[in-house]
Amino acid sequence: MNPTDASTPARATSTPAADASAAPLQRGDTPMIVILGALDAVRNGAALFTLLGTFAAAGLLLASAEVSLGRGIALWGAAQAALAAFVAFYGVSATGLQLMDQARGVPVRDSGAAGHDALLLGHRLLLVLMAAAAVPLLLIAAATGLVWLARPDVIGVVPGAALFGVAVPATVVGVGVALVALAAVVAPLAGPAVWSGLHVLATLRWLLALLRQRLLLAALMLAMVALVASAVGALAAAVVLAGAKVLTYLAVFVGGLDIPPQQLMAGLFGYGLRSMGAAGAPAAQSAHGAAALIGGGVVFALALVLPALVTLRGACTVVLVLRNGDH
Repeated sequence: MNPTDASTPARATSTPAADASAAPLQRGDTPMIVILGALDAVRNGAALFTLLGTFAAAGLLLASAEVSLGRGIALWGAAQAALAAFVAFYGVSATGLQLMDQARGVPVRDSGAAGHDALLLGHRLLLVLMAAAAVPLLLIAAATGLVWLARPDVIGVVPGAALFGVAVPATVVGVGVALVALAAVVAPLAGPAVWSGLHVLATLRWLLALLRQRLLLAALMLAMVALVASAVGALAAAVVLAGAKVLTYLAVFVGGLDIPPQQLMAGLFGYGLRSMGAAGAPAAQSAHGAAALIGGGVVFALALVLPALVTLRGACTVVLVLRNGDH
């Protein structure tokens, strides 16, 4: 640990060599086999609890913000929305730290310790993301200046046309590559890089080297992570739909409950009475109807958390594998 940074947690500041040696890539393993190890995230009870709590708290704050804005209390609604974003950001960071522990094969810190460490490290991720986002913004600003200079009334018709001919490929390729790299590689890997113990400048240097040397490899590995997470999400959706079909029949023929099937399905996919009313869907204004929406909301949260966990764990694995290749 850096002696000048006494507030930084020990796990988050381990040396790069130690981080690399903890990478899950073993001799004979292929990247796909290693990435399939991200499925172990569903067995990480601490991370599951943290992410579920994060989704629940952020969702409650967003719902409160919607109510406040609907009542015309704009300032309070904006404050609740900002607090929801705060909870979501640091809650996901805490979950990422727990999943990074699991990917390294070290004891997983509890939710309280993960939340504390996320508060200490969150500024690193924010600074990395801001610095990364500045690159395409600067390129867009430069392209804007080129297009403005290419106007006939600025430098003339012929020079303007020539300059615009240069601006077209430069803007399309430069800005396009920057935006795709930011969305497909930098944003997904910035968090895990910070959670692995890198400071801001070290994270930026590593990401820059990655983009210059192994952009395609990183993008393909992240695509494999997305494929695995999508499969988990599809399986979770199939489970929800199959169980909902059975429950609908049980509620009607065994429980004798007058609950429209649309209401039960709406709860399972995250909708509430207000959303159903806006869509014109039938809804039972009863205690059992409200319970169906609440219970369905719990199922929806679980179905959403599982692919999110796999995605975060997969990104942690990709970072460890790529950093292991740097040594």
